[in-house]
Amino acid sequence: MAGFFESLRKQWRSTGNKATSDTYTDLQKSVLEWLGLRTKERDDAGTEVNGVILQAFHWYLPADSQHWNRLTEASGQLAAAGFTTLWLPPAYKGSAGSNDVGYGVYDLYDLGEFDQKGSIPTKYGTRAEFDKLIKASKQAKLQIYVDVVFNHKLGGDSEEEFEAIPVNWNNRTEEIGPAEKIKSYTRFEFAGRAGKYSPQTYQWQHFDAVDFNSFNPGDKRLFRMKDKSFANKVELENGNFDYLMGCDLDVDHPEVKADLLRWGEWMLDQFGVDGFRLDAIKHINGDFFHEWIEALEKKVGRPVFAVGEYWSTNIDALNWYVANTEGRLSLFDVGLHFQFAAAGSKGRDFDLRTIFDGTLVQRIPFLAVTFVENHDTQPFTSLQSQVEDWFKPLAYALILLRRDGYPCVFYADYVGAEYQHANIHVKLPSHRFLIDKFLAARRDFAYGVQKNYFDHGNVIGWTRLGSQAHPGGMAVLMSNGDNGTKWMETGQPNRAYVDTTEHIKEPVVTNEDGWGEFRCLGGKVSVWVPKQD
Repeated sequence: MAGFFESLRKQWRSTGNKATSDTYTDLQKSVLEWLGLRTKERDDAGTEVNGVILQAFHWYLPADSQHWNRLTEASGQLAAAGFTTLWLPPAYKGSAGSNDVGYGVYDLYDLGEFDQKGSIPTKYGTRAEFDKLIKASKQAKLQIYVDVVFNHKLGGDSEEEFEAIPVNWNNRTEEIGPAEKIKSYTRFEFAGRAGKYSPQTYQWQHFDAVDFNSFNPGDKRLFRMKDKSFANKVELENGNFDYLMGCDLDVDHPEVKADLLRWGEWMLDQFGVDGFRLDAIKHINGDFFHEWIEALEKKVGRPVFAVGEYWSTNIDALNWYVANTEGRLSLFDVGLHFQFAAAGSKGRDFDLRTIFDGTLVQRIPFLAVTFVENHDTQPFTSLQSQVEDWFKPLAYALILLRRDGYPCVFYADYVGAEYQHANIHVKLPSHRFLIDKFLAARRDFAYGVQKNYFDHGNVIGWTRLGSQAHPGGMAVLMSNGDNGTKWMETGQPNRAYVDTTEHIKEPVVTNEDGWGEFRCLGGKVSVWVPKQD
């Protein structure tokens, strides 16, 4: 493996770390073939398959401990629709028990099995129900990626006294006073679990910073443990963005490192999960996940897929992180999300030819996980940044029907969502009708050579010419202004195409050279697929 990724890095360096989609076409294919499980490229018969992730949750799901059961029941239908992978929310016990979304990490090993933090089940269900979901998903040939937070812990069981140095919140490299004795909830005993699955407990030595001092509860300073330092390979916002919240885990501590490796191996061996979604990686030593994934792969004897959340639009920072992990870690394309948000808000004033500018899928397509929305962007979350509803179908067409990127569909966009927050009623409409159309087109026709027609600021399109296993080709056209038309080549002469979105009823027939004049309505996308006899 080391030799493979060293070869990758050499090819990367030869492009000046500024590769384009075309540069990576052949390299992408070799990487995906080697990883195998990345996009589930082949089915049991060896036929090429396009992978799609469903982020199978949103932030404001009801805290009824029934979500695992809902997904179990829906697993067959989701697979039939064209999804190949479920990204599950954090399955372990959070500090708020059955009300915790999972990012307030308490005990990684309590998957709804032990009476801790006021409940046995998590927000999503019990361990037995989690087991059942995994088995049902495997039966439906769905892969499973589990969400995990290694950045911090919350809800300590008891307080400890230790020495710490106050630092400036806005510049964590600046000490604002001498070391002093403080008291904080840094002891995690996990008494309900009593050492099952892992004997590791946590004390103040396993963390490098806290933001609470019970000697003075009104003290809002940030404290770095004496004789500890923040990690160097992290986002440089606020001078150093190692600390995010709670008890900041010291992933360089040998006992912490061993326990996190034990947990990863446990998830892979015990439950047969296929990969991980890694939270808040810009706050964690950039070397950690490279080492963690490499160690996991040696232990389990197979490649392990992982995608990290590095919430930044700085393409150079993302490029650095991928290079630092030698390509072992994919990243979410945050820049593309913000391009979608801008396109939705600006309407016809947004130049669609620039939609991929500054994005990860443009720079490093084979390591980009593309998305339109996620749990952090929905209303009333800390990173709220919505894509306008009218533009979401266009955005999903852009991630689901093109060659590059590993697309991820958001649960709330697929099934809809309705919830209350601070006495405000929120209703997010379902886009399932069109997403299902896109998934079917992706599964059946989004293969082979891609030809781009990004030659107009308000009307863009592309075609896929098909492959031997998936012939027929496909054409996609969208507009953020008036009705649009464009001559595009499908490679299929004298072939009739229909708009699977049903926006346009009349078919298009290509000429003897395989070109057709395809159409779309203003503010809409049309997906043209071969008419079935």
